[in-house]
This record gives sequence, C-alpha cells and structure tokens, in this order.
Amino acid sequence: MSEDKIAFQGEPGAYSHQACRDVYPDMTAMPCATFEEAIGAVQRGEAKLAMLPVENSLYGRVADVHHLLPGSGLYIIGEHFLPIRLQLLGVKDATIDEIDTVQSHVVALGQCRVFIQSHKLNAVVGADTAGSAKEIAAAENISRAAIASTLAAEIYGLKALATNIEDAAHNTTRFLVASRQKIEADRLNGPSITTFVFRVRNLPSALYKAMGGFATNGVNMVKLESYMVDGQFTATQFYADIEGHPDDPAVARALEELHFFTSSTKILGVYPASAARADR
Repeated sequence: MSEDKIAFQGEPGAYSHQACRDVYPDMTAMPCATFEEAIGAVQRGEAKLAMLPVENSLYGRVADVHHLLPGSGLYIIGEHFLPIRLQLLGVKDATIDEIDTVQSHVVALGQCRVFIQSHKLNAVVGADTAGSAKEIAAAENISRAAIASTLAAEIYGLKALATNIEDAAHNTTRFLVASRQKIEADRLNGPSITTFVFRVRNLPSALYKAMGGFATNGVNMVKLESYMVDGQFTATQFYADIEGHPDDPAVARALEELHFFTSSTKILGVYPASAARADR
C-alpha cells in the first residue's frame, strides 16, 4: 500500500535509504532512479512520503531539489540531519592490501581524498555510492572496492575493509520529508522551521528591502539561496528557511513586509526543527 511507502532517489543502500530507515523504520523504502521519480511517486499516490536531500555540509546544496519542490505541489513536513560515514567495502575474501581500485559517486570520492591518496588507489567514478557497491559485489573481484554506507554492505553482502574514511568528521546531509498532505507544525510544541520561495520585483534594492522585515522583527534567516527560473536573468527566485512559525507575531509581520517587495511568495512547509540543529 502507498501509505506504507517512502520514496527516495538512488539504489537500495543509498544514504537517502538510510535516512528513510532512521526516520520511518516501519515504512517500506521505495528506490527511484531520479528525484523527479521520487517526487512523482508521491504525487501519483504510489508512496506516502519522499525523503529528499537538500544540502550537504561539504558539497553544498542539491540544486535539483530546489528547482523541483516549489512546483511539485508537495509540502515539506519534516527534516533530518544524517551524518555521512563512508566505508571502504570489498568482497568477502578481499583484504585492504589487495585493493588497487575504488569506485563511488564523484562527491564521495572527493570526500575521501586523503584516504585514497594515502593508499595509492585508482579512483573510478560510479553513478552513486550504493550502485557502486552493487557493482563491486557482482564483479567479485578482490582488487576492487566501493565507498558506500554500512547499509549498502549489509544489502549487497560486502565487508568493511576500512571504516569512517571520510576526510571531515562533520560531513552531514540534511534531508527534507515531502508529502501530498499539508501538515504544519504546532507552534506550541517546540521550535519550527518555515521554508518558502519568493521572487523580488526587478527594482533597485528590492532584495535588501525584502529582507529588512526579518531583521527588524528579529527573525533568524538560516538559509537563503538564489537560482534562475524559466531561463530569465531577471527572474531570480530565492529559496529561504527561517526559524519560527507563520503564526508567530514577529514572523507574520516579516512575511507581510516581504509581500510588498516581491512579485510572488509561496510557503513550501512549516515543520518541526530537528533537534540536531542544536549541535550545529
């Protein structure tokens, strides 16, 4: 049943799959080839939710998600911060001394540069981390390894030859949970995050003035990203996260002032702030 499924982009064993397990352990994780397919599965009712990575502490934003969410008709109902722990995975008979080639997503390879160079490994770019683990398991070559998750090792029958090989211990990906159903956080149950997109009017200082209401009302803006839409250089859209709920008086005043200097504004979600934010 769709009510039991949560869609994610990637092969089984991807870090998005791990995020699904962490937050919704009782739901069936549904792998999808692309972000469009994961979102589409929720739109069509084939899955109840989608787990979507939006940014990584090293890599930066996941641009596809910023472009796809605003027009998807889905609502953000939650967030999850997943520490990315990268493992060197080989077939059961392999040893680390026998490995000469390592395969993974280009970003994962870049995040393990020190380890790869110190072990003089030949790096091969794969489609993704879990897909690389799947290929290594199928090849059964003791000289080849993948960089992927512990979950991927479990799914594909690989063993960890080296653990936590990432260069930076703070490597973390933030995920958003998207739903067809609009579920807003109760402002009385703890801190909230409000995510919205807006386009400023094509006027001098429009962005400065649009942001002024948040400053004067003491509303903390924790994220602001810009990107082009419809191929127009003058039609920049902004994606923002603020601390607070639209029903908070200060947030309500800030959003009201924002409307004066924007041609469009759309709230994508109002959801509980992750407890992990306190550690960042």
